[in-house]
Amino acid sequence: MQKRTLGDSLEVSALGLGCMGMTTAYPPFPEKEAMVSLIRAAVDRGVTFFDTAQLYGPFTNEELVGEALEPVRDQVVIATKFGFDLEGAIGPGEIDSRRETIIRSVDESLKRLRTDRIDLLYQHRVDPNVPIEEVAGTVKELINEGKVRHFGLSEAGVQTIRRAHAVQPVSALQSEYSLWWREPEEAILPTLEELGVGFVTFRPLGQGFLTGAIDRNTEFSRGDVRSTASRFTDQEAREANLAFVELLTSIAARKQATPAQIALAWLLAQKSWIVPIPGTTKLHRLEENLAATDIELTPEDLREIEDAQVDARGARYTEADQRMIDR
Repeated sequence: MQKRTLGDSLEVSALGLGCMGMTTAYPPFPEKEAMVSLIRAAVDRGVTFFDTAQLYGPFTNEELVGEALEPVRDQVVIATKFGFDLEGAIGPGEIDSRRETIIRSVDESLKRLRTDRIDLLYQHRVDPNVPIEEVAGTVKELINEGKVRHFGLSEAGVQTIRRAHAVQPVSALQSEYSLWWREPEEAILPTLEELGVGFVTFRPLGQGFLTGAIDRNTEFSRGDVRSTASRFTDQEAREANLAFVELLTSIAARKQATPAQIALAWLLAQKSWIVPIPGTTKLHRLEENLAATDIELTPEDLREIEDAQVDARGARYTEADQRMIDR
């Protein structure tokens, strides 16, 4: 597996594995033992970068990742996140990046992950009530103590990234980025390149849409996060967004690849410091995704994608979730 570097020194596999969907957001969920086996299969195939968070479950996803990776802990990079009140101190599920919450959260994450350090610790969502300088300062203390190796932000805006980076260098920003969600290109990507911050992209396959597995008639299970986003629930938006699948399918046919592989190869071709973290619960999908690292898109392929000028329709979050995004 090819390697990429986040920030100035965090080396990871070119594709990571997003573990959220193993316990959260996309029911029905497989048995824990099956997901432990899948994570270990990813390690066997060269994946070294695994993404989880306290919020996923909550807590159960960290426990799963910790159990799966304990035997190979020194071979992998584990990323997790803090930033929500999950114990009801200020309100269950509310954003909370107070110093005492961060410190307690990290200690609890270390226990669930069965490790003595977190390789990449993200602030899950920017807390409007706590200056980002204070957050970065707390993480800096944890780095100095050896409990954390690198600092990350998730869904943070340009000014927040700059202010945090001035206190404690940010190794990576995590946000959605894919062929059908290209907003980061406007201001985020130039800022990351200027500061030397890596970009970890979640939903690189558009929550499954860019794989071609979702069509006009697909229905989602109760509790599936896609059932709340208008990019999926609005029929006109879904119909319009099928243009992305048609474009990817056309290029995939020439490359003897799949639409998912072309979508991932496109992301990998954008910047050398972009690391997608597609999630899956199936071994054959894991192997399909990893094969994308061997696909080379030519300048003509990339130009074809740009010239298509396909515009995404529909919102990616509910209004409540969108209010948590810092821009």
